[in-house]
Amino acid sequence: MKLAEALQERADLNIRISQLSTRLQNNATVQEGEEPAEDPQELLKELDGCITRLEELIARINLTNCQTTDNGVSITQLIAKKDTLRVKLCVYRDFIYYASQTAMRAARTEIKILSSVDVRAIQKQVDALSKELRETDNKIQALNWTTELI
Repeated sequence: MKLAEALQERADLNIRISQLSTRLQNNATVQEGEEPAEDPQELLKELDGCITRLEELIARINLTNCQTTDNGVSITQLIAKKDTLRVKLCVYRDFIYYASQTAMRAARTEIKILSSVDVRAIQKQVDALSKELRETDNKIQALNWTTELI
């Protein structure tokens, strides 16, 4: 099984577990004399199976991510880089948005608002970070589809 397939299965299991949780909640109580729409014991059994499989997949995915490298950089390190680039981009984009808000005057006599930074220069940084994020994500995806799950 390729790493990407395991990641897809993990995502499916997370959705399935969420659905089972909802179904369990819906069948937790019934009116006296009534039967639940679904057997909670069967749902719990299915939930336990899904969680056991999820635990196995997570362990194997994490092990594979730690041991698989590209030019000496593990997938785990690439994922950390991708996640931090996203955070940085979000903050920079918000900052650019607010730094660009200089036309908030209603009359010429009011206080003039100026940007505290060179918005164009920071936008170039954002563009470079966006490119780096895309390239990092592409590298991770390529490794996911070419790496066998450990």
